[in-house]
Amino acid sequence: MFNLFNRSSDQHPLDVKLVREHILQFIKEELQKSEGGEGAHIHTLKLFAAPAATEKHLYEAAVYIAEPDRLKKEIQRIADNFAVNLPINWVLETHIQEQLPADGIRYKELPLVLAIESEVVEAPQAPVVHNSARIVVIAGRAEAHEYMITSADGRVNLGREKTATTSGGGMRTNHIVFPDDPEFPGNRFVSRIHGHLEWNQKRGGFMLFADEGGVPPGNKTKVQSLGEDGQFKLNSAQVGHFLQEDDQIILGESVVLQFNYLT
Repeated sequence: MFNLFNRSSDQHPLDVKLVREHILQFIKEELQKSEGGEGAHIHTLKLFAAPAATEKHLYEAAVYIAEPDRLKKEIQRIADNFAVNLPINWVLETHIQEQLPADGIRYKELPLVLAIESEVVEAPQAPVVHNSARIVVIAGRAEAHEYMITSADGRVNLGREKTATTSGGGMRTNHIVFPDDPEFPGNRFVSRIHGHLEWNQKRGGFMLFADEGGVPPGNKTKVQSLGEDGQFKLNSAQVGHFLQEDDQIILGESVVLQFNYLT
Protein backbone atom coordinates (compact mmCIF):
# COMPACT_ATOMS: atom_id res chain seq x y z
CA MET A 1 0.00 0.00 0.00
CA PHE A 2 2.80 2.40 0.86
CA ASN A 3 5.16 2.06 -2.10
CA LEU A 4 4.76 5.73 -2.97
CA PHE A 5 6.65 6.64 0.21
CA ASN A 6 9.85 5.31 -1.30
CA ARG A 7 9.88 8.37 -3.54
CA SER A 8 9.73 12.07 -2.84
CA SER A 9 6.19 13.38 -2.48
CA ASP A 10 7.30 16.33 -4.63
CA GLN A 11 7.22 13.98 -7.61
CA HIS A 12 3.54 13.21 -7.12
CA PRO A 13 0.83 15.90 -7.22
CA LEU A 14 -1.40 15.50 -4.20
CA ASP A 15 -4.62 13.62 -4.71
CA VAL A 16 -7.04 11.93 -2.31
CA LYS A 17 -5.34 8.55 -2.50
CA LEU A 18 -1.88 9.94 -1.81
CA VAL A 19 -3.07 12.07 1.12
CA ARG A 20 -4.79 9.01 2.64
CA GLU A 21 -1.66 6.88 2.19
CA HIS A 22 0.40 9.56 3.95
CA ILE A 23 -2.11 9.63 6.82
CA LEU A 24 -2.11 5.86 7.22
CA GLN A 25 1.69 5.66 6.98
CA PHE A 26 2.00 8.35 9.67
CA ILE A 27 -0.40 6.55 12.01
CA LYS A 28 1.22 3.18 11.27
CA GLU A 29 4.67 4.47 12.25
CA GLU A 30 3.37 5.80 15.56
CA LEU A 31 1.25 2.73 16.40
CA GLN A 32 4.23 0.44 15.81
CA LYS A 33 5.85 2.09 18.85
CA SER A 34 3.02 0.66 20.98
CA GLU A 35 3.65 -2.99 20.15
CA GLY A 36 3.93 -5.41 23.04
CA GLY A 37 0.87 -4.48 25.10
CA GLU A 38 1.09 -0.69 25.31
CA GLY A 39 -1.60 -0.31 22.66
CA ALA A 40 -4.20 -1.63 25.10
CA HIS A 41 -3.84 1.62 27.08
CA ILE A 42 -4.68 3.86 24.09
CA HIS A 43 -8.24 5.15 24.25
CA THR A 44 -8.23 7.98 21.67
CA LEU A 45 -6.37 8.91 18.49
CA LYS A 46 -6.80 12.53 17.42
CA LEU A 47 -5.70 13.41 13.90
CA PHE A 48 -5.36 17.10 13.06
CA ALA A 49 -4.83 18.48 9.53
CA ALA A 50 -4.26 22.08 8.47
CA PRO A 51 -4.18 22.03 4.67
CA ALA A 52 -4.19 25.01 2.35
CA ALA A 53 -7.67 26.13 1.40
CA THR A 54 -7.18 24.76 -2.12
CA GLU A 55 -6.40 21.29 -0.73
CA LYS A 56 -8.99 21.11 2.02
CA HIS A 57 -11.35 19.01 -0.09
CA LEU A 58 -8.59 16.42 -0.64
CA TYR A 59 -8.07 15.98 3.08
CA GLU A 60 -11.80 15.81 3.78
CA ALA A 61 -12.13 13.01 1.24
CA ALA A 62 -8.97 11.29 2.47
CA VAL A 63 -10.32 10.95 6.03
CA TYR A 64 -13.81 9.98 4.79
CA ILE A 65 -15.28 13.05 6.46
CA ALA A 66 -18.83 11.83 5.77
CA GLU A 67 -18.09 8.23 6.84
CA PRO A 68 -15.63 8.46 9.76
CA ASP A 69 -15.84 4.75 10.59
CA ARG A 70 -14.14 3.87 7.29
CA LEU A 71 -10.82 5.44 8.32
CA LYS A 72 -11.10 3.87 11.76
CA LYS A 73 -11.50 0.42 10.17
CA GLU A 74 -8.36 0.93 8.07
CA ILE A 75 -6.40 1.98 11.15
CA GLN A 76 -7.74 -1.04 13.02
CA ARG A 77 -6.42 -3.33 10.27
CA ILE A 78 -2.98 -1.72 10.61
CA ALA A 79 -3.10 -2.22 14.39
CA ASP A 80 -4.06 -5.88 13.95
CA ASN A 81 -1.25 -6.47 11.45
CA PHE A 82 1.34 -5.14 13.90
CA ALA A 83 -0.13 -6.72 17.05
CA VAL A 84 -1.06 -3.35 18.54
CA ASN A 85 -3.86 -4.44 20.82
CA LEU A 86 -6.12 -1.41 20.71
CA PRO A 87 -9.11 -1.71 23.08
CA ILE A 88 -12.48 -2.48 21.56
CA ASN A 89 -13.90 0.94 22.38
CA TRP A 90 -11.03 3.11 21.15
CA VAL A 91 -12.01 6.41 19.54
CA LEU A 92 -10.77 8.18 16.40
CA GLU A 93 -11.23 11.93 16.03
CA THR A 94 -10.37 13.84 12.85
CA HIS A 95 -10.07 17.61 12.82
CA ILE A 96 -9.46 19.71 9.71
CA GLN A 97 -8.71 23.27 10.76
CA GLU A 98 -6.70 26.37 9.87
CA GLN A 99 -3.79 25.78 12.29
CA LEU A 100 -2.19 22.71 13.82
CA PRO A 101 -2.13 22.36 17.62
CA ALA A 102 1.17 22.98 19.40
CA ASP A 103 1.04 19.62 21.18
CA GLY A 104 1.14 16.19 19.59
CA ILE A 105 3.32 14.34 17.09
CA ARG A 106 4.12 16.36 13.97
CA TYR A 107 4.35 14.66 10.55
CA LYS A 108 7.22 15.85 8.37
CA GLU A 109 5.65 15.31 4.97
CA LEU A 110 2.23 16.95 5.32
CA PRO A 111 0.57 19.40 7.75
CA LEU A 112 -0.60 16.69 10.14
CA VAL A 113 -0.43 16.23 13.91
CA LEU A 114 -1.37 13.06 15.79
CA ALA A 115 -2.28 13.08 19.47
CA ILE A 116 -2.38 9.72 21.27
CA GLU A 117 -4.31 9.69 24.54
CA SER A 118 -3.69 6.78 26.88
CA GLU A 119 -4.92 5.63 30.23
CA VAL A 120 -2.58 4.65 33.02
CA VAL A 121 -3.43 1.14 34.20
CA GLU A 122 -4.45 1.25 37.81
CA ALA A 123 -2.11 -0.57 40.16
CA PRO A 124 -3.53 -2.59 43.03
CA GLN A 125 -4.03 -0.44 46.09
CA ALA A 126 -1.05 -0.66 48.36
CA PRO A 127 -1.24 -0.22 52.13
CA VAL A 128 1.88 1.99 52.09
CA VAL A 129 2.31 5.24 50.16
CA HIS A 130 5.90 5.68 48.94
CA ASN A 131 6.70 9.39 48.82
CA SER A 132 10.49 9.25 48.70
CA ALA A 133 13.06 7.14 46.90
CA ARG A 134 16.79 6.63 46.41
CA ILE A 135 18.39 6.35 42.97
CA VAL A 136 21.92 4.94 42.80
CA VAL A 137 24.05 4.96 39.65
CA ILE A 138 25.39 1.42 39.29
CA ALA A 139 26.68 1.68 35.70
CA GLY A 140 27.77 4.81 33.86
CA ARG A 141 28.62 8.07 35.56
CA ALA A 142 26.43 10.93 36.77
CA GLU A 143 27.31 14.14 38.58
CA ALA A 144 26.45 12.33 41.82
CA HIS A 145 26.56 8.64 42.69
CA GLU A 146 23.28 8.77 44.59
CA TYR A 147 20.12 10.89 44.40
CA MET A 148 17.20 11.28 46.80
CA ILE A 149 13.81 12.29 45.37
CA THR A 150 10.55 13.04 47.16
CA SER A 151 6.93 13.64 46.26
CA ALA A 152 7.54 17.38 46.71
CA ASP A 153 10.20 17.54 43.98
CA GLY A 154 7.78 17.66 41.06
CA ARG A 155 9.27 16.62 37.74
CA VAL A 156 12.81 15.21 37.99
CA ASN A 157 14.53 15.28 34.58
CA LEU A 158 17.18 12.78 33.48
CA GLY A 159 19.59 13.57 30.66
CA ARG A 160 23.08 14.21 29.37
CA GLU A 161 24.53 17.56 30.44
CA LYS A 162 22.87 20.04 32.79
CA THR A 163 20.84 21.98 30.21
CA ALA A 164 19.35 21.12 26.83
CA THR A 165 17.25 22.75 24.14
CA THR A 166 13.91 21.08 23.46
CA SER A 167 12.50 20.54 19.98
CA GLY A 168 10.17 23.47 20.62
CA GLY A 169 13.10 25.80 21.28
CA GLY A 170 12.75 25.99 25.07
CA MET A 171 15.43 25.28 27.66
CA ARG A 172 15.33 22.22 29.90
CA THR A 173 17.25 21.67 33.12
CA ASN A 174 18.27 18.12 34.00
CA HIS A 175 18.38 17.15 37.68
CA ILE A 176 20.04 13.73 37.31
CA VAL A 177 22.89 14.66 34.98
CA PHE A 178 25.17 12.41 32.94
CA PRO A 179 28.13 14.48 31.71
CA ASP A 180 30.08 13.81 28.53
CA ASP A 181 32.95 11.81 30.04
CA PRO A 182 35.55 9.96 27.92
CA GLU A 183 36.09 7.49 30.78
CA PHE A 184 32.43 6.45 30.54
CA PRO A 185 31.58 6.21 26.83
CA GLY A 186 28.14 4.78 27.64
CA ASN A 187 27.05 8.24 28.74
CA ARG A 188 26.93 9.39 25.12
CA PHE A 189 23.96 7.07 24.54
CA VAL A 190 21.96 9.04 27.10
CA SER A 191 19.95 11.72 25.33
CA ARG A 192 20.05 15.31 26.52
CA ILE A 193 16.26 15.04 26.84
CA HIS A 194 16.01 11.40 27.84
CA GLY A 195 13.28 11.00 30.47
CA HIS A 196 11.80 12.14 33.74
CA LEU A 197 10.37 10.90 37.04
CA GLU A 198 7.16 12.12 38.65
CA TRP A 199 5.40 11.18 41.87
CA ASN A 200 1.88 9.88 41.27
CA GLN A 201 -0.44 10.60 44.18
CA LYS A 202 -3.16 8.25 42.97
CA ARG A 203 -0.79 5.30 42.83
CA GLY A 204 1.34 6.27 45.81
CA GLY A 205 4.71 6.00 44.07
CA PHE A 206 6.91 7.23 41.25
CA MET A 207 6.35 6.98 37.50
CA LEU A 208 9.11 6.88 34.88
CA PHE A 209 8.44 8.58 31.55
CA ALA A 210 10.61 8.56 28.41
CA ASP A 211 10.93 12.00 26.83
CA GLU A 212 11.56 12.90 23.18
CA GLY A 213 15.16 11.67 23.20
CA GLY A 214 14.42 8.47 25.10
CA VAL A 215 11.87 6.89 22.76
CA PRO A 216 12.47 5.13 19.43
CA PRO A 217 14.03 5.84 17.01
CA GLY A 218 16.29 7.72 19.45
CA ASN A 219 18.03 6.38 22.53
CA LYS A 220 16.09 3.80 24.46
CA THR A 221 14.59 3.64 27.96
CA LYS A 222 13.97 0.30 29.67
CA VAL A 223 13.12 -1.08 33.11
CA GLN A 224 14.36 -4.38 34.51
CA SER A 225 12.25 -5.59 37.43
CA LEU A 226 13.52 -7.94 40.11
CA GLY A 227 12.68 -11.54 39.30
CA GLU A 228 11.51 -10.74 35.76
CA ASP A 229 13.29 -12.21 32.72
CA GLY A 230 12.21 -9.56 30.21
CA GLN A 231 12.63 -5.81 30.22
CA PHE A 232 9.84 -3.26 29.90
CA LYS A 233 10.54 -0.86 27.02
CA LEU A 234 9.11 2.65 27.06
CA ASN A 235 8.16 3.28 23.44
CA SER A 236 5.80 6.22 23.90
CA ALA A 237 6.23 9.53 25.66
CA GLN A 238 2.55 9.43 26.60
CA VAL A 239 2.69 6.15 28.54
CA GLY A 240 4.63 6.04 31.81
CA HIS A 241 5.82 3.06 33.85
CA PHE A 242 5.08 2.67 37.57
CA LEU A 243 8.33 1.90 39.37
CA GLN A 244 8.53 -0.98 41.83
CA GLU A 245 11.02 -1.71 44.59
CA ASP A 246 14.43 -2.79 43.25
CA ASP A 247 13.67 -1.81 39.65
CA GLN A 248 16.67 -0.99 37.47
CA ILE A 249 16.29 1.88 35.00
CA ILE A 250 18.39 1.41 31.84
CA LEU A 251 19.21 4.49 29.75
CA GLY A 252 20.75 4.01 26.32
CA GLU A 253 23.06 1.03 26.09
CA SER A 254 24.90 0.82 29.40
CA VAL A 255 23.79 3.40 31.97
CA VAL A 256 21.90 1.68 34.82
CA LEU A 257 20.16 3.22 37.82
CA GLN A 258 19.02 1.26 40.87
CA PHE A 259 15.65 2.44 42.20
CA ASN A 260 14.46 1.87 45.78
CA TYR A 261 11.71 3.39 47.91
CA LEU A 262 12.59 4.91 51.28
CA THR A 263 9.16 5.41 52.84
